[in-house]
Amino acid sequence: QVQLVESGGGLVQAGGSLRLSCAASGRTFSGYVMAWFRQAPGKEREFVAAISTGGPWTTYADSVKGRFFISRDNAKNTIYLQMNSLKPEDTAVYYCAVGLVLDTRVKSYDYWGQGTQVTVSS
Repeated sequence: QVQLVESGGGLVQAGGSLRLSCAASGRTFSGYVMAWFRQAPGKEREFVAAISTGGPWTTYADSVKGRFFISRDNAKNTIYLQMNSLKPEDTAVYYCAVGLVLDTRVKSYDYWGQGTQVTVSS
């Protein structure tokens, strides 16, 4: 059974940093794309960042480019999201996801975690 568990969320002041982790279990994900999405109250789930199998290919939403950085450790089946210069508009539940294609669409990802709350105060 595939399981994705996010951690590292919390409350931070604007301008601060957080590092999210997503540990995958149940299978080896070295051949898969892993990504982060987020969903704010009343809004649709939106793409944040994704990373390819080997790690060299990454893509980011324009809203986080230059502030957020995605990485992965295939040996640990874990991905990370380093979030810097956080803004109140970054407040959301952050989800990790696994899929076969480096894509920004929710429907391209087959497995999802339960999410971790990130709250940025002004």
